[in-house]
Amino acid sequence: MKQVNDFVWGPVMLCFLVGTGIFLTVRLKFKPWLNLPYAVKMILTKKDNTEGDVTPFQSLMIALSATVGTGNIVGVATAMVLGGPGALVWMWISAAFGLSTKYGESVLAVKYRETNERGEMAGGPMYAMKNGIGGVAGRVLAFLFAVFAVCASFGIGNMTQANSIAAAFNSSFGVDPALIGSILVILSMVILFKGVRSIGAVSSVVVPAMAAFYVVMALIVIVVNAGNLPAGIGEIFRMAFAPEAVAGGVGGSIIASMLTAMRWGVARGVFSNEAGLGSAPIAAAAAKTDHASRQGYVNMTGTFFDTMIICVLTGLVIASSGMLGTIDPETGKAVSGAQMTILAFSSVFGEHARVIVSTSLALFAFSTILGWEYYGEKALEYLVSNHDILVAYRVIFSFITYVGATQTLDLVWDFSDTANGLMAIPNLICLLWLSKDIAKECFDYEDRVVVREKQGEKVDLSVEG
Repeated sequence: MKQVNDFVWGPVMLCFLVGTGIFLTVRLKFKPWLNLPYAVKMILTKKDNTEGDVTPFQSLMIALSATVGTGNIVGVATAMVLGGPGALVWMWISAAFGLSTKYGESVLAVKYRETNERGEMAGGPMYAMKNGIGGVAGRVLAFLFAVFAVCASFGIGNMTQANSIAAAFNSSFGVDPALIGSILVILSMVILFKGVRSIGAVSSVVVPAMAAFYVVMALIVIVVNAGNLPAGIGEIFRMAFAPEAVAGGVGGSIIASMLTAMRWGVARGVFSNEAGLGSAPIAAAAAKTDHASRQGYVNMTGTFFDTMIICVLTGLVIASSGMLGTIDPETGKAVSGAQMTILAFSSVFGEHARVIVSTSLALFAFSTILGWEYYGEKALEYLVSNHDILVAYRVIFSFITYVGATQTLDLVWDFSDTANGLMAIPNLICLLWLSKDIAKECFDYEDRVVVREKQGEKVDLSVEG
């Protein structure tokens, strides 16, 4: 699995991911960057007179519930240990171009969505490929994406999250992973069997609350350790672009090259914000909106909140704590993952850090499980429209959380990374293929809506026609 994973996430894939983001950013004339403040202001807009299953805000919360997960706590720490502190810079850079990627894939998801036999919205990259690209090429790409998405739902969206929850509670409180796995199975089934509106309702409450709690705790650590912050930030940028560097001072004794920092920063950044994977657009397609570009901007903010704020805060907590590079006396290796983040928080909160990080991790990870079940189910629905099979998927998905909670971390992470990479390939091809459609929607919306709304005018295209 490791060999396959290294190939999937090699230099070619990194260039493909970031390159697609750069291409779209330039083709869209940097509108996703320029309109980011506008997009952030728009996320609370509610338009119930338009087609869709959930509000734009609930759609974003479903997407955020799936993205704000272990990547924000475990992934950042893993990247900074294996790729050096400089990996944080590459997470941020990939996220900056990921704004355009997330915008583009969400626009296509709404533009080419369909209504299924139960009256629910069905959309995402597979429908953009089928209806936008069309022909044999479109159907083949759509099939491959849907298959990879279902596989990824069990990896990035399930086993990795359950594994991190179980590991955190086991190391912090000595709770048996089997017990955690059993609890996750029950909670998942209770919520998932009520459908997308239930997931949206739960996410719209849990996601903002858990994010606010974590941000406040992280800011407290950063402020208390402010004396170490300049050195920590300096180390982060020095190692991000150094051909071969050894971290010093607050960076411990970690050795990493620029390519290593880039590899781990981009991989963990994509794992966290999912820009380019094509998963979040599945939630975007369910939103009530009057223009594909409007929901594109709404969902784009998910990358901003996830990586540019929460992941960066975790990175600064670790960098300012002086704990990076700490060696575990039992294994003789550098402390990584959730334990690294707990160590960083303990520099201020002491033993209470375990409670803070474990609670945050549990909430982040469980919300991701909910969001990714929706993604996986919609991908499976594209492949087989039989409702009984979809119900069976919910049952199997819920029970897989138990498997994830009781497996080793390395196996789970490698499986998740591989599934992510395979899922991204057809999606990125689709984005490049249909970039003309994305640009057309972007500039049409800019002329008809953005300019007017920035001047204070209320615009609803569903009324204007």
